[in-house]
Amino acid sequence: MASTLLSAPTFQGLRPLNKQPTKPTLTITPKRNFNCKIIKSELNTSLVISLSTGLSLFLGRFVFFNFQRENVAKQGLPEQNGVTHFEAGDTRAKEYVSLLKSNDPVGFNIVDVLAWGSIGHIVAYYILATSSNGYDPNFFN
Repeated sequence: MASTLLSAPTFQGLRPLNKQPTKPTLTITPKRNFNCKIIKSELNTSLVISLSTGLSLFLGRFVFFNFQRENVAKQGLPEQNGVTHFEAGDTRAKEYVSLLKSNDPVGFNIVDVLAWGSIGHIVAYYILATSSNGYDPNFFN
């Protein structure tokens, strides 16, 4: 016993091979009685996300599409000193048109799908978050 206490400790990795004898300790932890109420949304998550995204894509394609395109055309290309960036010599400022081509009759492309789909997801997660935290706006009172 005395030889193990006075000898140099040897290690394997971070654990010592010869452990020091320890006295047994008794720890008493009090019982805790928690009344945790779990609030769960009664809405089907996948259904809410799908419907919200579908509605957003529908609104973007059939309602807001012309309004969006008119505002983009009205704004025009960015300019510097009265000349567009491409005309000023920046060859990388030319618009990448193959990304914006689609077979849709109106021209709803992948950029529009990603933008309106992300808006639909944001609305869906807002609906799910506010319905699961007990928020109840009394709109119709």
